[in-house]
Formats: sequence, C-alpha cells, structure tokens
Amino acid sequence: MTKKIALQGILFDEKSSYLRGPALAPPLIRKAYHSASVNYFAENGMEILPEVFDDKGDFEIKAYFDIQKITSKNLASKSPLITLGGDHSISYPLVKAHYEKYGAFDILHIDAHADLYSIFEGDIYSHACPFARILENKLAKRLVQIGIRTLSKHQAEQADKFGVEIIQMKDFDLNQLPEFTNPIYLSLDIDALDPAFAPGVSHHEPGGLSTREVLGIIQHIKVPILGADIVEYNPTRDIQDMTAMLSAKLLKEIAAKMLQK
Repeated sequence: MTKKIALQGILFDEKSSYLRGPALAPPLIRKAYHSASVNYFAENGMEILPEVFDDKGDFEIKAYFDIQKITSKNLASKSPLITLGGDHSISYPLVKAHYEKYGAFDILHIDAHADLYSIFEGDIYSHACPFARILENKLAKRLVQIGIRTLSKHQAEQADKFGVEIIQMKDFDLNQLPEFTNPIYLSLDIDALDPAFAPGVSHHEPGGLSTREVLGIIQHIKVPILGADIVEYNPTRDIQDMTAMLSAKLLKEIAAKMLQK
C-alpha cells in the first residue's frame, strides 16, 4: 500500500500553563492505534492500516521554533500531515510551516478554550495563545472554533478583533455546522470533549462535546484537510487508557477523511 499520510509526534509541553504531561502522548496514541482490542477500520469503511502512514517518528524539541523546521521538512512530500502533540502551543509553528507550503487556508479548531490570549502568564507563545499568533500573522483566511466554554472577556474581544467565528458549547448544534469552501487545517484539542469521555487532559472543563459529536464534526468536513493536529492528551491524568484509545480513534477518523475523495 502506498503511504499517503505523513505522521509526526511532537514531544513538547513546555508552554503548558497548569500541568505537564502532553509531551508523553504521541507514543501512547500510537500504541492505542495498534491495540489488539480494536481493528484499523474507520467508520466510513476505510481500513487505516499502518502502511497508510509515512511515520516520521517522534521529535524531542529543544527550542520552540524547531517545531516549524521539523514540520517543514516533514511536509516536503505532497501528503497531508497529522501531528500528535504535545500541548496546544505547537499549533502556531505547525500552521506556520503549512502556510509556507500552501499559503493561507481556513482553520477548524475544536477545543474547550479559544486560545486567543495576546499573552498568558508572561508568555506570548503559551498554549493559551497560538491562535492569536496565527491571526496576527495572517496565516489563516478564516478561523472557526467549536466547543468553546471558557470564553473570557479578553478572548471575546480578540475574537471580535480578528473576526473569529466561535460556536460556543452552549450554542452547539450538530445539525448546524459551518460549511467550508477552502481547504482547512484541523486543530483538535482533546479537552474539547467532556471529561466523562476524555479524562486524560490537564484542564477538565465540564459540559463538553461527546465522542459522537466530535466524530460528527470530523465526518461533516467536505473540503481537503491539508494538515491536522491532535493535542493536549495528558497520559498522567488518564484512566485505563480511555483517552489514548479516544485519540487513536480520532487519528483514524481524521486519516479516513483525508483519504476520502
């Protein structure tokens, strides 16, 4: 089988504001993907075998913007790229690398948090800030955020400033999802899901999306996915690998959507 999707792991959580742990996630997501308790089939009937992935491996990061350099190298082929994180700060250099290759695109961001702070705890590259940096640098044509349920006054002002389309969790309707016409980058923070479905995250935000709702959002995408990240899985908080298995399931579904014509 021809390798059709590039895969990389970014072992980085130094921009986390509360707990460390997401740097441990990539190999555990891979382990769950290969678990004998499940098969490789996605819900659209595609078998997402290991041979589908051009797996570049996991990368320990010494300097923050090394993430961009590594990603640019791994984007050298024409294949879309899935990145396993890592805290959400990695999305800014990931998107920068994709922008270098593709130019501006749309972003679908699924998360409990808007991550639009201009600065957080003295760090402009905090995991609470990546989408402020992305929009300031005009790396995206459009940003749609789904599942937000912690919108602070500052972040609401940032959203107005940059024209962000936010679907807060209190207003979420799976039957009224936004439509895209441009190719997208998908950024999926595992804490978008309610802690009942994803206990292995640093920030437990009750009232979130169900697994079925997140799958519905992914399966609703009708445009090409240029790249994606799955971030903020924290194995130190997981229960019986529930969140690892969830992350592996989402990896398969995103891959299936990338391959779907």
